[in-house]
Amino acid sequence: MHFLHGFVLKAGGVAGVCVDLIVFPLDTVKTRLQSPQGFRKAGGFRGIYAGVPSTAIGSFPNAAAFFITYENVKSVLPHGSSSYLSPATHMVAASLGEVVACLIRVPSEVVKQRAQVSPSSSTLRILSHTLYHEGIQGLYRGYKSTVLREIPFSLVQFPLWESLKDLWSWKQGHVVDSWQSAVCGAFAGGFAAAVTTPLDVAKTRIMLAKTGSSSARGNVLAALGGIWRTQGLSGLFAGVVPRMAAISLGGFIFLGTYEKTRQLLL
Repeated sequence: MHFLHGFVLKAGGVAGVCVDLIVFPLDTVKTRLQSPQGFRKAGGFRGIYAGVPSTAIGSFPNAAAFFITYENVKSVLPHGSSSYLSPATHMVAASLGEVVACLIRVPSEVVKQRAQVSPSSSTLRILSHTLYHEGIQGLYRGYKSTVLREIPFSLVQFPLWESLKDLWSWKQGHVVDSWQSAVCGAFAGGFAAAVTTPLDVAKTRIMLAKTGSSSARGNVLAALGGIWRTQGLSGLFAGVVPRMAAISLGGFIFLGTYEKTRQLLL
């Protein structure tokens, strides 16, 4: 069991670091498109790696925490022979994985997004400014909205990924290779990214809102309502193309690397 924990931690962590650093420029473009001040004022295409230290530090423990929870929950819930229970098992495991991973992801994401829209400020300056003015709870602003984004995302992505792998395995008569798992991951991730974009926009607005403003309170429905009233459907789907591109590429690398590392370590 300890060996399995170590393998899951390494596999999930390696996959997470690979993805986060490769797709970072797309993520910056997406954040700036979603920011209240608009793409150009948030930095445009300048300083595209602003906030990368926050991601580099947070991505390994965040991904490892997700996969340790995901695999452990999957192992204790009914699955396998009763195939009709499999999607529910994957959904519960992925949801709990996200709740745990967000404890690490949210502080990293708050600092990263604030750095992305203020490319002239360093990551360390933004971290100290947030702690000084808002305390630890400032780093967790948007925890609820991040979980509310990640759970629907996982409810779509992981059962779809597992189902596509099962279908492909059945079609070819043997278990999918790691590159095939990566293709399934890219498709599942891109689809999940598209349908959850409004929740992602709301989360970005909450994290970037000025301290004391109504958005800073973290009410997701209020944030969605405000975006709908001022910008309509285009506002709710701001940044959908770079988000889909980043998550499809991320799904390909993340789930492919995870599967490959799993094969090498087991």
